[in-house]
This record gives sequence, structure tokens and C-alpha cells, in this order.
Amino acid sequence: MMLASGFAGLGYQIVWTHQSALWLGHESVAVLAVVTAFFSGLGIGALVLGHRIDRSGHPARWYAACEAMIAAWSLALALLLAPISAWMVALIGAQPEPWWHWTVAFVGTFFVLLPATAAMGATLPAMERLVAQVNVGVRNIAALYAANTLGATLGVLATAFWLVPAFGLVRTAVVCAALNLICALTALVLPTQARSAPPSAASPLGTGPLWLLAATGLLGIAYEVVVVRVLSQIAEDTVYTFAMLLAVYLLGSAIGAAAYRRWQSLVGDAGVLQSRLLCLQAAACLFGTLTLWGAGPLQRLVHEALGAGMASAIAAEAAIALAAFGLPTLMMGALFSHLGTRARESGYSLGRAFGFNTLGAAAAPPLCGMLVVPMLGPKSALVIIALGYLVLAWRTAARRPLFWITALATMFLAGWAPSLAIVDVPPGGRLLSYRDGAMAAVSVVEDAGGVATLRINNRQQEGSSNTLFTDARQALLPLLLHPAPRRALFLGLGTGTTAASAAEDPTVQVDAVELLPEVIEASVHFAGPFRRDGIEPKLHVTAADARRFVKAPGHFYDVVVSDNFHPARTGSGSLYTVEHFEAVRDRLTAQGVFCQWLPLHQLDLDTLRSIVRSFVAVYPGGWAMLATNSLETPVIGLVARRDAAVMRWDDLRQRLAHPTTPQRLTEFGIADEFALLGGFIAGPSALGRFAGAAPLNTDDRPVVAYQAPRVTYAPASLPRDRLLSLLQQVQLEPGELVDAGPDTSSPQRLLAYWRARTHFVEVGQRVKASTDLREMLQQVREPLLSVLRISPDFRPAYDPLLRMATELGRSDPSAAKALLSELARLQPARPDAQEALRKLTAAPS
Repeated sequence: MMLASGFAGLGYQIVWTHQSALWLGHESVAVLAVVTAFFSGLGIGALVLGHRIDRSGHPARWYAACEAMIAAWSLALALLLAPISAWMVALIGAQPEPWWHWTVAFVGTFFVLLPATAAMGATLPAMERLVAQVNVGVRNIAALYAANTLGATLGVLATAFWLVPAFGLVRTAVVCAALNLICALTALVLPTQARSAPPSAASPLGTGPLWLLAATGLLGIAYEVVVVRVLSQIAEDTVYTFAMLLAVYLLGSAIGAAAYRRWQSLVGDAGVLQSRLLCLQAAACLFGTLTLWGAGPLQRLVHEALGAGMASAIAAEAAIALAAFGLPTLMMGALFSHLGTRARESGYSLGRAFGFNTLGAAAAPPLCGMLVVPMLGPKSALVIIALGYLVLAWRTAARRPLFWITALATMFLAGWAPSLAIVDVPPGGRLLSYRDGAMAAVSVVEDAGGVATLRINNRQQEGSSNTLFTDARQALLPLLLHPAPRRALFLGLGTGTTAASAAEDPTVQVDAVELLPEVIEASVHFAGPFRRDGIEPKLHVTAADARRFVKAPGHFYDVVVSDNFHPARTGSGSLYTVEHFEAVRDRLTAQGVFCQWLPLHQLDLDTLRSIVRSFVAVYPGGWAMLATNSLETPVIGLVARRDAAVMRWDDLRQRLAHPTTPQRLTEFGIADEFALLGGFIAGPSALGRFAGAAPLNTDDRPVVAYQAPRVTYAPASLPRDRLLSLLQQVQLEPGELVDAGPDTSSPQRLLAYWRARTHFVEVGQRVKASTDLREMLQQVREPLLSVLRISPDFRPAYDPLLRMATELGRSDPSAAKALLSELARLQPARPDAQEALRKLTAAPS
């Protein structure tokens, strides 16, 4: 029964974390609020109900009632989620003050989950009394705790790897509720031997054992919070990563609790065992901390030993989790069992002991995650945790060698060990900035060539100073598709280049929303309106969660551009759901344009199908386009108008003839209407066929969050292969995209442009990069000319040939003249080749 109850409890925690993040956002305060509310509810339930259960002669009824309450409230939450979500979002607002956001998040989440979490907190005390009735006189706290924690381990793994991906959040909660009801019914039919509760004994130790339980609960969860933060800079930071880390943490605690009885029989004296356990706990945390510096090499070693594949990658993450959590959690399980047993023997109810322990644990996430780590860094936080255990052991273990050895080792670690700021700096490069935040570490790294890169948790690259062309196009293309934009919203900031490019337009007011404040600070290192003395006034940046921002009341926008979020990263999948796309639609003006960029280099086609189907469910008249013709990092844009109308050729021609942006559009490959529309690859009918019957990505069934990590862990194809496969599966007719009116030639030229674009991508598949001009020209000359023969308007083929011909003119004028002549013949409307040919002919031989 405790195994099943523990399974359900952690299943609920994963479900509630997913669901609560939808109302509060994926900011640090939201994630920490759920964990804090969970432990707070457990503690209050144990304290308020524990002593009543301890005095009751019918613990089976108490246990059954608690399990039934958990089941009932979890099912109620499934029905109440939508109104609660809307009310909480409205209460918080789009741009709340931090103190108000924190208050609503922590207090609101606590009360929403309280009926279930309080009942959970009372189940362990009730079961302990129930066991005493089934087996008179037996009170094995360690065995119950071990079984419950082992069940929690199984619950984490089953929920993350099977239940949620297969059935969704609500059905997973129903499965957990069924387990609770089975436990409740089982308790009522157990053959118990009725007996009254034993009288409580006066405690000779005062409240010392209770405060010791609270302190160890605080330190234990604090260690988990900090280690997870550090390992997120090494692991892939997916839903599977978190599940594996949590499962290892719980499994170690379960094994430690199960082993406690053996250790208890070996030592005998409870006071001696307690001092040893506290010293060993400090030493174990110190050892776990030391393993963090070798976590990266260990992960690579395991991955190489097991070969490529998702199972190998997850096993590697499990290995680094085991190194960091193995010994510390083993000691934590034994230490809680010992302190709980001593508190029980001193006359305290198990409810009071468990309540103090979990209330101490509840203080760890906000205290450590939001204050200590951002202010002092992870290394200092881990040193403080080890010292905390030593302080607790001081009175009874100060004369033991282990105490002083551990204390000296901790001091050495504090003074001489390098920081746990894990950043991969390339040879010849340097670290420009690093900041530990409440939820992530943000760094800016410059390579030997002076190219700066923005990284989140070391693993996730958010753009660089070398991607101005691509980043600017991701702003300019959607803006130019609207006839007269006045206000634009950018979901995600990154380096700031995309939003900054839009803000250069004096006629457009630009708002940008970025989840991490540290990313906003780091953006000063990149080109755009960001400067160290402030941010361009026309660009208004808000540190907030994108989902919550668009749901909250606020301005309507002519253009909304959503960044190409890495779909496998924790929380990003919720930005590709049907519900989020609906919320964006509701913030658009009548002719508003929405563009959702997708990183095809980080997506497999099956996950893309789910995103596309979710998009067209909200925007049935939507299209797909390419940001650039890049083969290595292809980016797909899903584009739609709120009114589902096609664009008008005259409007586009007018926009390009009288641009309001100070940038020269030709510098970003937008010379005319064909270049603007030439990136489109699919219309509504093609997108519908491509998506097929792929599962919708919804708030209840987060398909993307659980499917996208597979290509991250073990990519089965190259990005260029996925791009070509996509182009071969979709198509577009000009009439689905633009109304050309009486002009019949322009649609035909556009159709030729699209055929040339596809051929251009096919040509690129066979090209091998080379610094030798002649070798490169030999590869691409005829293929690119064949592209131009399909469409002379296709400048991505014309421009590189023009550059190479100009450079070739210095060493082989005759070959250069031949190439320039062919370019001039294929595209007589462009003067570039003719001008270059004239200069080359006029130059002295």
C-alpha cells in the first residue's frame, strides 16, 4: 500500500508541476512554488492530523479517508484547472511586480494543492499506526519510509517515460487516483486487532529532535536543488533528465531507509549512531559535490561505452546523477529513519516528526533556489550545506576524527576548489560574462575569431554575433507581410538582434518578452539597440513567461513573432500547444500576422508534424516558410493571418517600394516581392496533408516535450536531410498565398522561384565547403547556373557566382568574363554582372 501511495504521490507532483506552470509560467517562482507547496502541504497535514491519528483507535479509517481525499481532489483539479488558470493569470497580470508575483504564486499554489497534499502528509502517520494494529507492537518507520520512497521512484519513472506521453496529464492523474482508491479500500478490509492508542510519553529531550528533523529536511532538499542546477549545465535538460535525477535521488533515499535497521543493530547506541550519521552525511555531500567537477567526462565515458542512442544518453545522465546523489541520498534515507524513530521513542507522534521534516524541506527551494545560489553560486551553497550537517553534529561528534577530517576537507573545497560555473570555452576564446540566476546559468562566450555566443546552462545556444543575417530576417519577414504594422510582440529575446531589428523601424512599437532576466542583461554584448547604458526606449523588454504574458489582459498586436525555442528543453514544448496558439490569436488585430519559428535542426519530422497539426487547428489558413536557405541550421516559420485572408500583391509591392525600416532590405536578401515570398514552402492544404493524423500538442497531452528529446539524445538524420525530405513532402500554389489580381506573369515567376529554391537546396546537399576558389567554383558553377535557368530571379544563386567571378578576375580574367557573361545573359535586368564585366574588360591586362 505504501508503495502504491508513493507511486501516486510523485505521479501527482509531476502532473501538478506541468499544470501549474501553465497558469504561473515557467519562471523560477512557478517551478519552486509547486515544490514548496507540495512539501508545505505534507508538513501541515502531518502536524495537524498526525496527533489525532496517533490517539485514534481506528487508523485504518483515517488512512482510507486520506487516500480517498487525495483521489477526489486530484480529480477535482482536472475539472477546475481551466477556471483556476484564467483567474490566476488575471490576478497576476502581464507585468506584475516581483513581490506580487511571488505572493500569488506561492500562496495560490499552496491553497490550490492543499486538500490533496495535506492528506498525503497524514498517510505515513496513519499507516504507521495501522501497521501497529496489524502486527501488534511493530513500528518500523524505516520500512514504511523505504517502501513509500521506492514507490515514488517508480512513480517518477513510469509517469515520465510512459503515462504522460501515452495518456496525457489528466488520465495520468486518474491512474494515480485509482491507486489511491485501491489503497483506501484495502485499508478498510485489513484484519486489524483493535487496540487503543498508547499514551504519549513526556519527552526528556524537549523539542530538539523536531528541530533537528526540520534542519535535515532543509539541508537535504537544498542539496537536491543545487545539484540539479549544476547538472543541468551538463545534461540535456529535458523532461527525461529531470525524471532521471529525481528517480536516483528517491531511490538512494529508499535504499538508505531500508538499510537503516541493519546499521542500527550494528551500532546499538542511538546517540552514537546519530552523530555518525550526521558526520557521514556531511562527508557524503562533500563527496557528491566533488563528483560534479568530473560529471562531464563521466557522462562522455558512459555514452561512448554504450554507443549512440537515446537509451545510452539517458544512462549517461543516470550515471552522473548516481555519482552526485548516490551516497548523499543513501545517508539521507538512513538519517530520516533514525531521527523519526528517536522522535517516536521520545514521545512524539510520527506526524509531528514528519511534519517538521517536510516543513524544513519546503523552505529549501525558495531559500536556496532564489536567494543562496543566485547570490553566492552553487559551490558556496554546497559548502554551506555540508557545514550545516557538521554544525548539527557538533555537540556529539566534535571529538571524532571523521568530524574534523570532513570539516577540513570542506574548508579546503571552499577556499581552493574552482567554481561550479561550467562553461565550455573554445581554444583561444574567453568568457565575457557569467551569471547564476534562480533557474539557469547564462553565459556569453567569445571564440578566437571574436564571435560571441549566448548560452543558457552551457548546453543551449541562444544565438551569436555571427547570425545577424538570419536573426534580422526573422523579424523583417513577418513585419513586411503586414500591410502597415504599428505594434509588434516578440516572444523570446535571445541576443536581442531579432527584436532590435524590428525596433529600428520608427513606425513600430516593439515589445519583447524574455523568461530569464539574466538573458536580458547578457544581450548588451550583442549588436542592436542594447547598450551598457540602457535599452533603446522604443524596445520595451519584459522579464516574464511568454505563455502567461499573452494570456494576461494587454495590448493587441499587428505582428507577433515567436522565437525558435528548442523544443526538447524543459518548458519549451508548452509554447507549441494548441492553447498557446489560441492565446496568441486572441492578442492579434483583425489583419494581425503570427509567425512561429521552428528550429528544424533540433526537430525530427514526427515532432514537427504534431506542431504543424496544432498550428493549423487554430490557423487553418496558415502557411510555412524558410527563414533562410541554410542547410546546417534550417529554420521553418509557420505563418498565419488572424482573418485567414491571402495577401495582396499590390500591398507587398507597396511595402517594399516604401520601406519604413532604415536597414537596406537587400542586405538581408529581400530585394523584391519574389525574395519576400520566395521563402514560402507550403500552403494550408499541404500543411494539412503533412500533419496527417499526428497527435495534437496540447496542455493536457504535451507531445512535444516528451517526443522532441529523442532527436536531441540520438539524432537519426542530418538537418539538411530533414529539410530536403520536408520540401519533397509539401507544395504551394501561388493562389493559396497571394492575390495577384490581373497580373498573371508574377505568379508564374513566383512558382519558378520556388522550383529554383528546391533545386538550390538539392544542389547544396552535394557541395563540400572549400577555401580554394577554383575547387569551389568547379563544384557550384554549373549547378547554380542551372538554378538560374529555372528562375533568373533567384538571387541566392546569382550573388555567390557574382562574388566568385569578381574574385576570379584577379587570377583568371578570361574564365571570370565567361561566367559574368553567362550571368548577364540569364538575368539581363540586373546590372551587377554587366558592371563587373565592364570593369574587368576595362582593367589593364
